[in-house]
Amino acid sequence: MKEIRARITSVSSTMQITSAMKMVSAAKLKRATDAIVQMRPYAEKLTEILGNVSSSLSADEGVFTRQGEVKNVLVVAISSNRGLCGAFNANVNKKVEALKATLPADCTIHYLSVGKKSNDYLKRQKYDVAGAYPEIWDNLSFEEASVLAESLMNDFASGKYDRIVLVYNSFKNPATQFVVAEDFLPIGMPEGSESASQMDYLFEPNKAEILDTLIPQSLKTQFFKALLDSNASEHGARMTAMHKATDNASALRKDLRLTYNKLRQASITTEILEIVSGANALDS
Repeated sequence: MKEIRARITSVSSTMQITSAMKMVSAAKLKRATDAIVQMRPYAEKLTEILGNVSSSLSADEGVFTRQGEVKNVLVVAISSNRGLCGAFNANVNKKVEALKATLPADCTIHYLSVGKKSNDYLKRQKYDVAGAYPEIWDNLSFEEASVLAESLMNDFASGKYDRIVLVYNSFKNPATQFVVAEDFLPIGMPEGSESASQMDYLFEPNKAEILDTLIPQSLKTQFFKALLDSNASEHGARMTAMHKATDNASALRKDLRLTYNKLRQASITTEILEIVSGANALDS
């Protein structure tokens, strides 16, 4: 009985912690959801326009549209810095492994981690980690994302990498997140879209000047959207995981209390029988 009482106390303390974490994640999720919902339509439309316009560029017109033999690939794994969020980080790691099978066999794969959990996994697997940026989650902003996005763009423009892929959790709702592997560079034609020649675009002052501004801005926006998606997905996954943990702790505490009451009742019954038996023995 003493052991069960200790377990009941322990489970109750755990339930308080998971319940508090659930409420904290719920509060953060509201802000994160608002951010990604407001950003997503703009980012998707900008990416679509960029893809349409870039499809008409020749190889020497746009450095970010360069197509050629893929020898060096950079995989950017976007995870969280903390755990206790279900399969959120594990799904990113699984997607990273699955992505290897889709890349050319003779290419060299490099990795860059945004988040402590993905960095720990990549190091355990002894992969070539080109860089780690867990601190970006300390103050997530467009300015911070732009610095990292610009670094990736410079690496691609210099020919260091022939392809850059983002792997992250895309937010659908608090209970559902799905992992995507999205091409960041080179810029390609959006699937199912019309070609640039069929689109009615008017360029003012001129096409080259607009693209010089539009392409970097669009890529930074695309990268920031991926971070916002991952941020909202993390809070949704953690809220769901803590909700389930709280329910499980509540059910376990209920079972322990039932077991404790049964043992207590049996102990009292045994004591009463002993007292009655002793009284009968004295009377006889």
